[in-house]
Amino acid sequence: MRKIVIVDCISTGTNYVWGVINFGFKPIVLELKPDTSDVEEYDKKMEMEYERVDASFDIIYEQDTYEKTLEIVKKVNPKLVLSGSERGVFLSTKLANDLNLLCNPIENLDAMTLRHEMHNRIAEKGLRYIRGKVVTSVEEAMEFYDSESLGEVVLKPIYSADSANIRICSDRQEMAGQIADFFLEKNFLGNLNDRILVQERIDGEEYIVNTVSCDGLHRVTTIWKYHKIRTSDGAFVYDTVESVNELDVGEAELIDYAYDVCDAVGIKYGPVHGEFMIDDKGPVLIEVNCSVMGGHIDSEFFEKVSGQHETDSSLESYLKTELFLKRRMSPYRLKSYGAFKRFIVPKDILAKSAPINKICPKLKSFHEIVFEDLIEEEKFYMKTENVDTSCGLVFLTHKKESVLRNDIKFLRSVERNLVLSEELDNHNKFNNSVMIKKLQLLIDAAQKYGKGILITDQTIYDVDIFQIGIEDVSDVEGEFDYVIINLNRSIIEKSDYFKVDFILKLLSYIRVGGYIFIPETTYRFIPGQRKGIELLLKALDLRIEVPPYGPIKCVIASKS
Repeated sequence: MRKIVIVDCISTGTNYVWGVINFGFKPIVLELKPDTSDVEEYDKKMEMEYERVDASFDIIYEQDTYEKTLEIVKKVNPKLVLSGSERGVFLSTKLANDLNLLCNPIENLDAMTLRHEMHNRIAEKGLRYIRGKVVTSVEEAMEFYDSESLGEVVLKPIYSADSANIRICSDRQEMAGQIADFFLEKNFLGNLNDRILVQERIDGEEYIVNTVSCDGLHRVTTIWKYHKIRTSDGAFVYDTVESVNELDVGEAELIDYAYDVCDAVGIKYGPVHGEFMIDDKGPVLIEVNCSVMGGHIDSEFFEKVSGQHETDSSLESYLKTELFLKRRMSPYRLKSYGAFKRFIVPKDILAKSAPINKICPKLKSFHEIVFEDLIEEEKFYMKTENVDTSCGLVFLTHKKESVLRNDIKFLRSVERNLVLSEELDNHNKFNNSVMIKKLQLLIDAAQKYGKGILITDQTIYDVDIFQIGIEDVSDVEGEFDYVIINLNRSIIEKSDYFKVDFILKLLSYIRVGGYIFIPETTYRFIPGQRKGIELLLKALDLRIEVPPYGPIKCVIASKS
C-alpha cells in the first residue's frame, strides 16, 4: 500500500489521518523535533494530539540533519508529503521537492512562510500590500516609524504561524517598549526573535478565505468572518468567527483578491488558510498560512457546515483532479451556518470550576466545547485581551441562521457569571428561619395558580402543598399547574459546576404547561444568582415570565 507522509500532524491537521485512509493510502506521521527545551512537555503535547485520532498510523521522527530526515522519508516511498500544520510547511515542501512529488515549488517557500516576503511578493505583482519593514533593533524600528509617518503599528515575528505574539501598538513610545521585549522572546520555531516585522495597522473587517489548489487552479472551500467586541475598558477582543454563507457587498472582490494572492505567492497544490482585511480601500492580505485552517476543528464540524472536510478537499487537489475540477465549477453553497465562539474572561479570576461545560451542550446549535485546561484545582485566568488569553471556545452549527445567532447572543450573556466560577462562600447568607418564612409567603401566593408541587430539600410546615425531595422527582405522576423549587441545604456545599448541572437536570424534568417558581431562597446560591438562574432557564428554552407585584422576590418561568 502506498503511503502519505503528514509532517507535524497536529490541530485540524490530525483530520488528515482518516482522510488518507479513506483515500486508500497508509498514513505516516513525521514528528518534528521539539520546539522547546522542555522535551517532556513537548512529548506530552504530541501524545495529546495523537489521542484525538481514532485510527492507526505509523510515526517517524525528524533527525538532527535534513539529509538524515530525507533518507528516512525516501525509504517510506510516499505518494505525497503534506503539512499538518504551518510549522510543518518548511520541511514538507523541501522533502516533496527533493522527492519529485506534487507540491509547491521550493523557490516560493519564503513567500509562503515569511510574513514580510509574502507582502514583498504581492507588491511585486501589483497587488495591494501592507507597508512594513523587518528590523533588528529598536533604533531601526523607530527610524522606519518616523520615515513612514506611521500611527498605530503591528509587531509580528517574521514566521507565519498564528496570532501568537502579535502586538498592536498605538504610538511610537508604546512600540519602542514592546519591541524591546519582543527580542527576548521565542518564535514558534523555538528560536529567539532576532528579526521583527513592523507593519502599519489596517483597521477594517477581518476575514478568513480557505482555498485549495490543483496545478495552479484555485477554489474556495469556506469563508469566515471575525467579529470583535469592545470590553468595558475599551479594548477590542475576538468574540466569534462565523461562516459566510452568502456574499455581501465587497466580499466577491475579496475572493478575487485571494485568488490573485495565491497566484502571486506561487501556490500550485494544496490548502491555503488566508487571513484578510477589508477597509474603505478594499481587501488586503494580512498573511497566508499554507496549511489547513487551525483551531483543532474536527472533521464532523466541517461536514456539517460545508459538506466536506478541509483535509479531504486538500487530498482531492492532489489525488482526484476530475473531482476537484467538478467542485471548482460548482456554486459556493454551505449546508449549515457555523461559528466558533471564544470565551472572554471579563476580569482576572482564580477559578475553581467551569459551569459553561454543562451549559453549552443544551444549546440547539451546540457541536463541541474546548477548554484547553480542565480545572482540577484552583487555576488563574487572566482578563481576556487577545486570542491567547481566551479561556476556551465552543463550536456551533445549525441550518437556521437565527438559531445560531440566538445561541451566540446567549453565550455572550453568560460570560460574566457562568463560564468560570470563583466559588464564593455563601454560608453567611444561609438563615434557615428567614428562608422558611419567605417560602411560606410564596406558597400562599402561588395557590391562586391551581394545584402545585414543592420540590424541596427541607420540610416546610403549616403549608397546604404536596412536597417531595429531589430524589423523587422522576417518580412523580399526575399534572400540576405550578412547581416551586426550593434547594439550598443540598447544594450550598457543592461546587458551582455541580450546582449548574444539578439545576439543569432538575429543570429538564419539568412538564409542558404551568409555571415554575424559583425563589430567592434557591437562586441566591446559584453562580450569578438571579441572572444566573435566568440564564439556565434560557439555556433550556424556557420562558421567563413577568413577575407580579408583591414582597416575594422570585423568578417565574413557563415551559411551552
